[in-house]
Amino acid sequence: MAAIAPPNSAFAVYLHWPFCKAKCPYCDFNSFVAEQTPDPKAWLKAYQSELTHFAAFSPNRPVTSVFFGGGTPSLMPEGLVAGLLETIDRLWGFAEAAEITLEANPTSAEAARFAGYKAAGVNRVSVGLQALDDADLRFLGRQHSAAEGLAAWELARGLFDRASLDLIYARPQQSLAAWLAELDRALALKPDHISLYQLTIEPNTVFASDVRRGLWQPLDDEIAADLFLATRQRLAAAGLPAYEVSNHAKPGQESRHNLCYWRYQDYVGVGPGAHGRLTLNGQRWASRQHKAPPAWLALCNDQGHATRHWQNLEPDDAWQEALIMGLRLREGLPLARLEALAGRPVAALLDLAMIERLCQSGDLSLQGTEQARTLVASDKGIERLDAILGALVL
Repeated sequence: MAAIAPPNSAFAVYLHWPFCKAKCPYCDFNSFVAEQTPDPKAWLKAYQSELTHFAAFSPNRPVTSVFFGGGTPSLMPEGLVAGLLETIDRLWGFAEAAEITLEANPTSAEAARFAGYKAAGVNRVSVGLQALDDADLRFLGRQHSAAEGLAAWELARGLFDRASLDLIYARPQQSLAAWLAELDRALALKPDHISLYQLTIEPNTVFASDVRRGLWQPLDDEIAADLFLATRQRLAAAGLPAYEVSNHAKPGQESRHNLCYWRYQDYVGVGPGAHGRLTLNGQRWASRQHKAPPAWLALCNDQGHATRHWQNLEPDDAWQEALIMGLRLREGLPLARLEALAGRPVAALLDLAMIERLCQSGDLSLQGTEQARTLVASDKGIERLDAILGALVL
């Protein structure tokens, strides 16, 4: 099989490092506390096998972005990161100005690796500050103090061309005034990109158990909605408008890798539990890796890859995935993209009368020309996006 996407389209690689020092109580990602230090040589060999497996049927696609996610990628040895980037360069090559991001926890030990990551080829870091208050950091199960986080941020800003910071808001009993004050402190750090995530109670997490036992209560939905809207207003006024539901950036500083996901472009996902989407022979394919690190490692060694799920997506699945992702973006979703994925006109996919009503109510807008229309969700529409998506699909 051979990829047929145009050469100027995005082609990304996601590398999942599944290990953490401790499992955060809110986290439902595929992450594990390592009982012993993973062998970097064994993991490099396994990653290389999986990357080679994917490169065999997606050749001649210069990589536009790489993202080291997790888990806690800032626990990875610098040499492992360097070896993986060298492998990607050998298999595909990098596009001009390729974006290479690594998620980092801001403990002092992990920040000490930042210079090594830069030398390996990382040119963007996403620093998981999560909160700027020690009590809130303890509640969130973080392994760093506020002072450590700020020191790591300053180090990252001095080393890397691009750096993003993450915060979690809508914490229990958090007031609008307290959150805006914390947000102003974050803006004083002069970030070019901020990812802001509302605290949600995910099933099978420690927080889900805590709430079920009545140890604490999540923030009221109406207050959380007020925080969401105020956040977007404050950041827009500061020159970092929302370009996606939870992400804000100065113009030109958007995460190119994450835009690849939201624009429903092609990416390879490698590592325990990683997902991917590829266009091959004109069809959309979904991949998912084995989740358990020991099984993934063994399969890569024994058979050259650990892809558990490899599915040719039906057109209806593909265009609906594109709709869900695309309406998260401020730029919206070109309706021609849906038609190309579905092989049918948009009138056969979406309730056009409902779109008109939602445009009249201010939840959506149709932009562009009649021949090139883009469907865009407003701030109001973003707040109730799940309900809107359910109402749109025929």
